[in-house]
Amino acid sequence: MSTVIDRIGLLVTNDPQIGPGTAELRNAAVLIDKGTIVWIGEADHAPHADERVDARGRCVIPGFVDSHSHLTFAGDRADEFEYRMAGRPYTAGGIRRTVGLTRDASDAELRANAVTLLAEMRRQGSTTVEIKSGYGLTVDDEARALRLASELTSETTYLGAHVVPVEFADDPSGYVDLVTGAMLDAAAPHARWIDVFCETGAFDVDQAKAILLAGKAKGLGARMHAGQLRESGGVQLAVELGAAAVDHCTFLSDADVDALGAGATVATLLPGVEFSTRQPYPDARRLLAAGATVALATDCNPGSSFTSSMAFCIAVAVRDLGMTPAEALWAATAGGAAALRRTDVGTVKVGARADLVLLEAPSYVHLAYRPGVPLVSRVFAS
Repeated sequence: MSTVIDRIGLLVTNDPQIGPGTAELRNAAVLIDKGTIVWIGEADHAPHADERVDARGRCVIPGFVDSHSHLTFAGDRADEFEYRMAGRPYTAGGIRRTVGLTRDASDAELRANAVTLLAEMRRQGSTTVEIKSGYGLTVDDEARALRLASELTSETTYLGAHVVPVEFADDPSGYVDLVTGAMLDAAAPHARWIDVFCETGAFDVDQAKAILLAGKAKGLGARMHAGQLRESGGVQLAVELGAAAVDHCTFLSDADVDALGAGATVATLLPGVEFSTRQPYPDARRLLAAGATVALATDCNPGSSFTSSMAFCIAVAVRDLGMTPAEALWAATAGGAAALRRTDVGTVKVGARADLVLLEAPSYVHLAYRPGVPLVSRVFAS
């Protein structure tokens, strides 16, 4: 069945063939056939289709591309959030608590939780979602998490190097050997990417390099968590290794910013983390001024950022990261696509996947202007 969405008051395309940035069209229409965009033009010239959707002058944007999430987990850490709001600082130690709960959960429990969260994301306009492992930290549990995640998305990431589990507390190098050996062998068939948390309390730069190189040798693309808690060499390592993205980027040196501005590695900002942990927000303006490609993602996880809403992340990015509404929307769509090295999502153009979101608003500016309001009227997902 073909579908035409017409009388679109404002269409965001992100198509550089049309213009820079969000490349917006007014009084537009889009024709969808077999899950693909096959025509874009003026509403007055919209072709016939089997189904017609009247946008009534409202705004249509590309589906959000959430390039960083952790959905295969069990349990809840609301008490930690409550403690942080009472003044306790955030550390990475809470991850081990989720690891224990996840190991004890059944496949059915993990699947049900991930499906529920993914449905939340879809209702809020996210049509492409990356899912990481990282809450199993054994050979079988990491492979299981990725196998379940691959039922839900093609964008799966092996994050055995999330933290060192308690059983390897006295032998972190032994755990790195496991992550780069038997665990990688079991995880790789279910993963597209490999990731590592390069941070104090997790893995240092040398360990991170060994882990990412081992994953790349297995054919996995590289990603990295870095700069969340303090400056480190992780950001420049990610650029050096050609990682698709380095995520968090809260604390950056001038050399980090220069490297991101000169390289192809996307700086993915996760404002839900700073909202939930009360850390300083990253400075998106600094990255954009250096020419870096910036993405926004939810980092949906039970500890530091339990949100499934990209619209919320856009609102925070505009309010606290120094981004304009147009920059934040681009980062949440085309930026996320760049972080996943995808050209078929995050944009509205002929030949792209028909991932579109109809807003109950005349402009995407309302995503930040009316924070917390459910403005997604309808989601078209391929």
